[in-house]
Amino acid sequence: MNFRQLEIFRALMIGGSASRAAELLRVTQPAVSRAISELESRIGFPLFDRVKGRLIPTPEGQLFFNDVNNAFVGLDSLRSSAARIRDFGSGSLRIASLAALGSTLVPRAVRRFRETNPHTSITLQVLSSSGVRDAVANQQFDIGLAADEVDLSGVDHSVFQSARAVAVMPPDHPLTKNDVIYAQDLHNMAFISLAPEDRARSRIADTFEAVGARPHIVVETPASMTICALALQGVGIGLVNPMASDGFEKRGLVIRPYEPAVFFKSYILFRPDAQRARLVREFTSALNDVLRIGAKD
Repeated sequence: MNFRQLEIFRALMIGGSASRAAELLRVTQPAVSRAISELESRIGFPLFDRVKGRLIPTPEGQLFFNDVNNAFVGLDSLRSSAARIRDFGSGSLRIASLAALGSTLVPRAVRRFRETNPHTSITLQVLSSSGVRDAVANQQFDIGLAADEVDLSGVDHSVFQSARAVAVMPPDHPLTKNDVIYAQDLHNMAFISLAPEDRARSRIADTFEAVGARPHIVVETPASMTICALALQGVGIGLVNPMASDGFEKRGLVIRPYEPAVFFKSYILFRPDAQRARLVREFTSALNDVLRIGAKD
């Protein structure tokens, strides 16, 4: 039993006659009859009854056709999959991001990417940095953006961004009169802090310790965007990744430079070998383009 025999059998069942099968496959009618006879000999039961020059499928032949047809449907699916991989990489792209980038920079990159890949299916999820790393390591996502506190084992990675922290506060905060916020300015101030496991928090704490400042932590949260939202509501002042503050200034949030410099660092993560896929390469390029454009603004 070989593929050509099965292909001819399927064409005969679909076409309804040996002549039609021969026409569909561009072979001679004797070649169709010979292939069917060889297939019947190989499988050990008749596929057709010969009635007055016509081929009538036997019950066994009909059952066998159902399985053969299902196999060909699977092959058609494989052909479509191969075409998608050839033309679009995987045909879909799954992206996971930390919140600071997942609602600002990443959507801009998605828009840029879709200009040249309008038919690609995209999944975007905003997760904690550890969740991003796990999702990529477990091959649930193709690309991840995570803060530098994550475990980088099991994933390909490179540094993506290093952004200098800014201070955010409500418009009626007493420090709005300052052009620059210094670490010592935050002594005894109501302070909205990042979560303890965040490495940026440790770097911020070092700047406080260097000048003996003791801010009063009123809320802890893992997301810079949440700090912005809390600061806008008058809860306190915070230090955030500037990407997370995008759009908040129009709503009244006051943003000031912070001294000494503290940097929020992020990594771009890939499944092993995923960087070879065209879609992954193109989306990575879109991310870098948007990051570069933002740096110029």
